[in-house]
Amino acid sequence: MKNYLDAMGITELSAIYRNLSPAELTERALARGEGKLSDTGALVINTGKYTGRSPNDRFIVDTPDIHDMVDWGKINMPIERAKADSIYGKMCAYMQNREAFVVDAYVGADTAYSLPIRVVCENAASALFATQAFVRPSKEQLEGFKPEFTVLVCPGFKCIPERDGTNSEAAIILDFEYHRVTVACSMYSGEIKKGMFSVMNFLMPQRGVFPMHCSANMGSEGDTALFFGLSGTGKTTLSADPNRQLIGDDEHGWSNDGVFNFEGGCYAKCINLSHENEPQIWEAIRFGALVENVIMDEKTRTLDYNDNSITENTRVAYPVEYIPNCVIPGVGGHPKTVVFLTADAFGVLPPIAKLDKDMAMYHFVTGYTAKLAGTERGVKEPQATFSTLFGAPFFIMHPSVYAEMLGKRMDEHNANAFLINTGWSGGPYGVGSRMKIKYTRAMVTAALTGALNDVEYVRHPIFNVMVPKTCPNVPDEVLDPREMWADKEAYDKQAKELAQLFINNFKKYKNMPQHIIDAGPKAE
Repeated sequence: MKNYLDAMGITELSAIYRNLSPAELTERALARGEGKLSDTGALVINTGKYTGRSPNDRFIVDTPDIHDMVDWGKINMPIERAKADSIYGKMCAYMQNREAFVVDAYVGADTAYSLPIRVVCENAASALFATQAFVRPSKEQLEGFKPEFTVLVCPGFKCIPERDGTNSEAAIILDFEYHRVTVACSMYSGEIKKGMFSVMNFLMPQRGVFPMHCSANMGSEGDTALFFGLSGTGKTTLSADPNRQLIGDDEHGWSNDGVFNFEGGCYAKCINLSHENEPQIWEAIRFGALVENVIMDEKTRTLDYNDNSITENTRVAYPVEYIPNCVIPGVGGHPKTVVFLTADAFGVLPPIAKLDKDMAMYHFVTGYTAKLAGTERGVKEPQATFSTLFGAPFFIMHPSVYAEMLGKRMDEHNANAFLINTGWSGGPYGVGSRMKIKYTRAMVTAALTGALNDVEYVRHPIFNVMVPKTCPNVPDEVLDPREMWADKEAYDKQAKELAQLFINNFKKYKNMPQHIIDAGPKAE
């Protein structure tokens, strides 16, 4: 019997479950032994070998139409058409006589730019993730739904590297000619999410939309703000502001009409989660949510968010409407404030600095934070981490394409940009202390409300950014990072060393416009 998946090459299935509700998918997952319920009703699964993204297993099919548009390298690795087709064909054959869970959804909350997709999953849990992660169509939209991109997810299918030309048993393949994403071997839900994010990062600039790896929220006056930051910088915590409405926590587009969420859900980290620090995420872990790799007490079914025995990268997926003050649909106006968050474990960056357009483009391309000693094996001292565009693994074109889009949007809409250091003050990690969250929140509030628009600024001699001399509800001395160090010469030495790391890192960007290079730190 023919089915509507024949066009994808997926035939002879034992059953097809299309657009089941989260409750139905949870029931199916439980019946299939894919997971268990927690005491709050969330579905808890173990993703097995893959507990995070597998960057060395991500490929882009190299075709003449896109070859010159892709920034090829270690992140964007090519795969031949024949090999990609062979893997896809084997995955379709693997699905024969199996159940398929199908999710029709949109990527993008703004209907002018949303991309209709069809996700076909081997497992109910993967379909639950797709249902909660993407924008859910209305009943009317599902009538005659035609996907423009498809995603095939087969965690049970293993590639054979010698035969398939892959680096391991896993393969995540983006195919812009045939408009599909394939996820082989990995049960980690982030591959579905980030696969489609990467697709949007390639397609949207061609439609004049600036794609961003950031969170976004909106004030009572409709004022929109963006928050960029790598893991551990406070992006999720600071954007989930009880006094503002959440547009989205991770992926957005900035069009000629404003900002829109690419997603319909959130995929939050759970490690060390507490009700006190992140009440909104804590309370979102309920029936309909999908929890990955969190240890659960078998008897009480309570989750231990402090247990990292499976992975530090424990996760929960839930629809954005589980956050009380979310914006539905996830669309906002043009941002007035752009915030870059960093957790500087060297303790030398200012806690807040204002950036002009070129400085903003520089720090956007750089994407700096620092890993802490003890968070990874072998890390004894703070280590500088640079992730291009605050999301290096997901951007397909040359970084300058996205940087110039940021500068253009800032110019067009008079947006202010700030660099906020949520890391250390008074010395490096182990000597100084972490910036108090109440001070960071006060700085963010001041940036968002315009309270820093008319204060006096001083250019930092090393980091080449504008440091305010005053900020409401923050002691003046806290704003000067050098002043917070007991040993001023030690500060100067450490600051120059970090500045040199910035400079060395930026050398890898070939063909970067000079006006962006000149806006960076000065080691001399």
